[in-house]
Amino acid sequence: MEVRGAFSSDGGKSYRELTPLRLIRGVVCLLVLLLTAFMTLVYCGFVSAVLLRLVSIHRSRKVTSFFFGSWLALWPFLFEKINKTKVIFSGEIVPDRERVLLIANHRTEVDWMYLWDLALRKGCLGCIRYVLKSSLMKLPVFGWGFHILEFISVERKWEVDESNIHQMLSSFKDPRDPLWLALFPEGTDFTEQKCIRSKKYAAEHGLPILNNVLLPKTKGFYACMEDLRGSLDAVYDVTIGYKPRCPSLLDNVFGVNPSEVHIHVRRIALGEIPTSEKEVSAWLTNTFQLKDQLLSDFYLQGHFPHQGTEGDLSTVKCLVNFVALMMLISTFTFFTIFSSVWFKIYVSLVCCYLSSATYFNVRPKPLL
Repeated sequence: MEVRGAFSSDGGKSYRELTPLRLIRGVVCLLVLLLTAFMTLVYCGFVSAVLLRLVSIHRSRKVTSFFFGSWLALWPFLFEKINKTKVIFSGEIVPDRERVLLIANHRTEVDWMYLWDLALRKGCLGCIRYVLKSSLMKLPVFGWGFHILEFISVERKWEVDESNIHQMLSSFKDPRDPLWLALFPEGTDFTEQKCIRSKKYAAEHGLPILNNVLLPKTKGFYACMEDLRGSLDAVYDVTIGYKPRCPSLLDNVFGVNPSEVHIHVRRIALGEIPTSEKEVSAWLTNTFQLKDQLLSDFYLQGHFPHQGTEGDLSTVKCLVNFVALMMLISTFTFFTIFSSVWFKIYVSLVCCYLSSATYFNVRPKPLL
């Protein structure tokens, strides 16, 4: 199984060295991302996701998607243009701006970030939402963003999560709102110890023995299909592989790993997915069995089949977005620091609101 760590794209090196330049560049990028996230949340997020939501949820989501899509685009810019990470897409070419449920393997803590690279190419970056563990909602600043972007937080205990999941899913049914809902059915990132426990459970219950993924948990996927089937266009089955090894968040920021990210996409028509819970459970388990074989082939061959389904990001568009966002953030920062005391009071009140709204998981409803 440790063939996963054997890849090398740099003349035998298992990873890029953390040079002083990469260290300084990474720290600067982190600070820029944190500052831009904070200012976007306070000045754009509060207006679009709170005040405008009192008038119309649809318009609120549309404006929020625009602002936060611009901010999220900084991450693919960092990965692909600054760190020179090669993102290679394979499988099927999927249409732009579909409403989809996306299921993916969960190899490391940053898998979800690389889904932004695909969403950006498909014009859906601002409307991507995740089902994620509730502890991430407690992150300073970024937790507020997860709340404003309507991520679904879970405790990973179905009896606790069921009502909240159905409540959130019921709010995503408007076909006018673009939607990419990303779900990691394994429920946690892959480790060797978790794989051993997953295999033991599979052997005891007569289920497939998987080597590269964990057995999927099916209740969350079934809930998504049950509530959203009538408003979705398709389901995307996404498989992610890394070379030379799986990255951490800091690996990504400092650009030491990975050198390549391979993303395989399979579009599944809703008619191919059964409707009963038992059949859906069997279908999802079979899907992950296929995903396990796909990853086995990837670790042996170094690539997924049918590469080259998506092109490179436009450097010009990335730079235009970066410059425009930095000009906007610089204006917000200037008024916050050097202008009237009322700006400081506004920022303080918004921070208090976002902290409490995220903690209690509340969102305003339209007045009419």
